[in-house]
Amino acid sequence: MSGTNATHEPDLLPSNASRLLWAGFMAILAAGIGFSIRGGFLDNWRAEYGFTDKEVGDINGIGFTGFCFGIIIGGIICDKIGYGKLVITAFALHVLSAVITFAPNPEMSKETVGQLLTGGSFLFALANGVLEAVANPLVATLFFSNRTHYLNILHASWPAGLVLGSASGWVLDDIFHVHWKMQFALFLIPTVLYGLMFFGQHFPKSEASKKGLSLGEMFKDVGILGALVVSALLAMFFSSVLTPIITPAGATADQATAAASMAANIGYVVGGACLIAVAVLTKFSLGSLLLFTLFVTHGLVGAVELGTDSWIQNITGNILTSQEGKWLFVFTSMLMFGLRFCAEFIEKKIGLSPVGILLVCAVLACVGLNLASGIATFGGALVALTVYGIGKTFFWPTMLAVASDRFPRTGALAISIMGGVGMMSAGLIGAPGLGYAKDRFAGEALKTSNATAFDTFKADKASKFLVFDDAIGLDGKKLGDVQTKLAAAQKELDEAGNKDPQAALQKLGADERAVQAASIDGDRKTLVADSAIPATMAVIYLLLLLYFKVIGGYKPVHIDAGNEAPK
Repeated sequence: MSGTNATHEPDLLPSNASRLLWAGFMAILAAGIGFSIRGGFLDNWRAEYGFTDKEVGDINGIGFTGFCFGIIIGGIICDKIGYGKLVITAFALHVLSAVITFAPNPEMSKETVGQLLTGGSFLFALANGVLEAVANPLVATLFFSNRTHYLNILHASWPAGLVLGSASGWVLDDIFHVHWKMQFALFLIPTVLYGLMFFGQHFPKSEASKKGLSLGEMFKDVGILGALVVSALLAMFFSSVLTPIITPAGATADQATAAASMAANIGYVVGGACLIAVAVLTKFSLGSLLLFTLFVTHGLVGAVELGTDSWIQNITGNILTSQEGKWLFVFTSMLMFGLRFCAEFIEKKIGLSPVGILLVCAVLACVGLNLASGIATFGGALVALTVYGIGKTFFWPTMLAVASDRFPRTGALAISIMGGVGMMSAGLIGAPGLGYAKDRFAGEALKTSNATAFDTFKADKASKFLVFDDAIGLDGKKLGDVQTKLAAAQKELDEAGNKDPQAALQKLGADERAVQAASIDGDRKTLVADSAIPATMAVIYLLLLLYFKVIGGYKPVHIDAGNEAPK
């Protein structure tokens, strides 16, 4: 290998390179199918076992945690124990997660069922994280001269899994009313397939592994700066997880504040321990400023891509109709799937570097979210979400390609940490941040338009998020009752041949119409606020583009060429 841009040479690839690529594709497909199918039957769990929405949300949310730990820990040990052992571990975790998830029965207590479902969800996500800790560096190593293209192909499996899982869930649940356990079992099909495809295969070694670099040497480019990003997110994670655990039932305001403070302190201790460990391991290496920038930016990627995905179906379904929201989500997922096969054309034929692709995508995502905030028809929504969908398509895999191109000394570490940072950001910042924005903007809109209705429909507790002011949103149950009434009225009118949504609104009371209007206004303003994230990313990518121009252009670097990425 040389220090200049290499030309892709198919004859230099291992004979099983294609098989390993598609095995990784199948592994992430299994994760996408399982993730989307489970999201479709959360209401079944609530009805069958008597969970509240909060309890169901806690069970489902554990998926972010498991994935983060799986990909970061897997990335740390990947180059030392080899890809094969991690694949076996992930396969065993996937099977075990299915066994535990299928275990609940009507004779069990609600608490026991909750523990089983939580454990199954955690193990499923842990397996997904371990697999990405394998698949990302594996593909980056195999296709070292064309990483952007092949990492995008690998990650085309995620939107494919979302489409297949969502479609299967609609058919099996809504039409044939198949039990949720049978629905979830579908993820075992691609699981068995990836197991068979990986079985007996020879795995390549990364540049760092070939050079025999120690773990400390691999961590040097991450250094204290990179560890700061991970430590901050770990502190936030443990604080958010521990707060409800250590808060006593029926706690007073002072007790709740004290519990939150204790949880935050524990989080700081965990984050600080992580920072000190990396500092000692790397002999207090500051790390690469470029890699630190990529970590921070990928945190924004997780917030805008996965965070927005967790809400976009709800938001568009509220502005338009629930069914149209579902179709729009499937449409954008299919768009992502198709476009991720086009990265090579964009890079080689159009001539955009990976950083150039990211800059264009950030601009499109910003424009698309602003367009989506103003949608009034399904056709308009298609246009807006096409722009947004194109924008978000290349973020995740192309960021991994840039980190892998520029920091070969880190082996699997940098891109695994990057994946964990993106996922933690989605769970800690993206999804809850958008939820806070919805509460804040909807509450403010109703209070302005109808103060009397606000007093009736406001939530009992304020929404809190990071350093932002507390916000009083709308009571979820009361808003849900209004929307259920509206949906029933629209269905009745549809059956009578009247498709006018305004006619359905007229069947609501004045206060109810004000509440629904405020909810929609809140969703529109949330999308505008969300667009600030890709706008910030665009500025960062522009600065990176200028940086690479100054140093002679973007190109992959290799350990044996003595031209490792600048600090």
